[in-house]
Amino acid sequence: MREIITLACSECKRRNYTTTKNKRTMTGKLEIKKYCPHDKKHTTHREVK
Repeated sequence: MREIITLACSECKRRNYTTTKNKRTMTGKLEIKKYCPHDKKHTTHREVK
């Protein structure tokens, strides 16, 4: 039931990370603070299709 999702930086809009999430228990979009190597700082990364 887990699906692979892509995380994109909210500032530079680049897709930096991939992760998995359980669609049954987490229905909303995933949002995590992670390091963006292009901005060279920690930014919010949001799930994209």
